[in-house]
Amino acid sequence: MKIIDDLISTLNFDTSVKDIRQGVFHTGVLTRHCGLAATLPRDALKQEGPLVGEPGFLLDKTPMDLAQMVYSESILEAAIGMATINSLLEVDLHSCTELNAAQVILQKGEGKRVAIVGHFPFLPRVREKVKVLWVIEKNPREGDFNEAEADRFIPRADVVAITGTSLTNHTLPHLLELCDPKAYIVMLGDTVPLSPVLFDYGVHALSGTRVIDADLALKCVSQGANFRQIKGTRRLTMTKA
Repeated sequence: MKIIDDLISTLNFDTSVKDIRQGVFHTGVLTRHCGLAATLPRDALKQEGPLVGEPGFLLDKTPMDLAQMVYSESILEAAIGMATINSLLEVDLHSCTELNAAQVILQKGEGKRVAIVGHFPFLPRVREKVKVLWVIEKNPREGDFNEAEADRFIPRADVVAITGTSLTNHTLPHLLELCDPKAYIVMLGDTVPLSPVLFDYGVHALSGTRVIDADLALKCVSQGANFRQIKGTRRLTMTKA
């Protein structure tokens, strides 16, 4: 994935790996900063094991070694890779605002056709405000469309919101290709790297997470926290200038 290549090319690997936690729902890696990524347990458990090579010895690896795990076909290894990339990013906080993904989607999508890749808790609020909402999900719930429907609905959307886990499962390039050139594209979730590199690929807004208390965030991750339960973080949005 060239997107991943370009992300990795911006990183400074002159640091050490201090901690790795892989919880049921999220993965955390501590290097220069603490980075997070979704673990995707349902998708991971559909894969054949072993799902992580050398468990117990990953702290012996270099940050570069861990970041390269993002290319793995194993969902759990790719999550470690994405969390490592996020831990190494130097985020320009002056270009970010305290805005969560739901607010961005509502601002840009009110009265319009919206496609969201991933099932998120804020969907009922969005559904009330938009003209039509298509939710595309690998593990669809009632009212969702399965991932095969992405080719049908995404090209018709005025606003497209894509889960950051599309980097982990390597589907992002295809999803971006499906978007109408005039569509407003948002990436969301703690897996999303707050990096302007994504703007070069047509993304307009990145709604992600910055960890401000690594100890607390890692405790939450390792104790089974879902996204809303992870403490010690800020929810930030970076927009294309």
